[in-house]
Amino acid sequence: MAPNILRNIPSVSDLIDSPQLKGLIDRISHNVVVTGVRRTLDDLRKEVAGAAAEIVLPSISELAERIAGRILKSEVPHLRPVINATGILLHTGLGRAPLAQEAIDAMNSVAADYASVELDLTTGQRSQRVVVVEELLTQLTGAEAAVVVNNNAGATMLVLAALAADREVIVSRGQLIEIGGSFRLPDVMSTSGARLHEVGTTNKTHLADYEQAINDDTAALMRVHTSNYTVVGFTAEVSLEEMVALGRRHRLPVIDDIGSGAMIDFAKYGFANEPVAADSIKAGSDVVLFSGDKLLGGPQCGIIVGRRESLEKISSHPMMRALRVDKITLAALAATLRLYRDADKAEESIPLLQLLSTSLENLKNRAERMAPQIADAEAVAVAEVVEDVAYLGGGSIPTQQLPTYCISITPAHGGVDQLAAQLRAGEPAVVGRIQQDRLLLDLRSIPPRRDQDLVQAVGKTESGAEKRG
Repeated sequence: MAPNILRNIPSVSDLIDSPQLKGLIDRISHNVVVTGVRRTLDDLRKEVAGAAAEIVLPSISELAERIAGRILKSEVPHLRPVINATGILLHTGLGRAPLAQEAIDAMNSVAADYASVELDLTTGQRSQRVVVVEELLTQLTGAEAAVVVNNNAGATMLVLAALAADREVIVSRGQLIEIGGSFRLPDVMSTSGARLHEVGTTNKTHLADYEQAINDDTAALMRVHTSNYTVVGFTAEVSLEEMVALGRRHRLPVIDDIGSGAMIDFAKYGFANEPVAADSIKAGSDVVLFSGDKLLGGPQCGIIVGRRESLEKISSHPMMRALRVDKITLAALAATLRLYRDADKAEESIPLLQLLSTSLENLKNRAERMAPQIADAEAVAVAEVVEDVAYLGGGSIPTQQLPTYCISITPAHGGVDQLAAQLRAGEPAVVGRIQQDRLLLDLRSIPPRRDQDLVQAVGKTESGAEKRG
């Protein structure tokens, strides 16, 4: 039976000539459509050949419709804009910090044309790409020099490879962190060629622990900010100032990995204990590492600032070329840093700071205005305003909470997972959080300009049945 059925499978040309696929050839491309047809026909032949009984072949029109659906689905970009209604402001899965308009404009400017990445336009001589941001970083942090690489993990690896390869770095046992994606500090240290020397215990480390561990093989002392957890209770840790004094006595550099990269004091937003880069430099750190796409609110990158002697070793290391950033990142970072020269301007322009500084009353008013509009959607049975807490980060800074208002949705029919999936697949895509069989849309992580987009996105969802009264 199968051979006869196989002969009845339409040809590529038969399908290409169908109305459903002819239109796609003009919209997308001939090659994409032909590839889609061939793959579908291959699948169909395998299905027929492996069938235990005779099967009914779809008509040319039905098959063309199926192929068109596959092609259109594959053409939807995997990476696309999302309305972040999770309440996690620095959501790793959603790209962490959104960029300021000034950074976006700077990226567009250099992306459209050639750019002076490594050329001094005054002298015509070759330059270093870090010059684009080094002066801004040294002005803002008080450091003598700066380097930028692809992310903070790369910065950690580069610094240790340049300053401590084949030697020991002393770190408190309570600071040996693991963050998202199974990124473990001990593994990075090992990969860099440096050897980890743990001191203290999980909850207590004293200055004497560091001093007793110093030997002829010691290359540096290192402090790591534990941004994704806290140890409370019977604890003790060594201050940065004490570590710096110890490093000076033994002529050892102090490396301070502050992680999330605050340029300003976040205590004004209710977040204590987030280290500020300038404070670390002021305390005497030789090298300070931090991310560009977290509290700084810029593009993904790893920033290294500190003493010129240490930075020259780091910037001249062979690994530097493998970790360097491109003109797009440099443009966005430079534009973001320029905003920090005026604290008020930074808060007005940098999206993360805008979201953090939004008043609770503002969030409540927006939620109360939007909830009745969302309640009118076919897929929604109830939409009500609720108080809750939002988070500064997920994988990093997960303990830092702030008050918020959400719109809580109970679906008209079907489960809350179904509604959440529809919103994720919609245009625009919306990602909320599920809590106690309700879908919460948290306004703390949504800029006001997306409010009506959110209402429209919910309005496009379908309940699959008549809405409850």
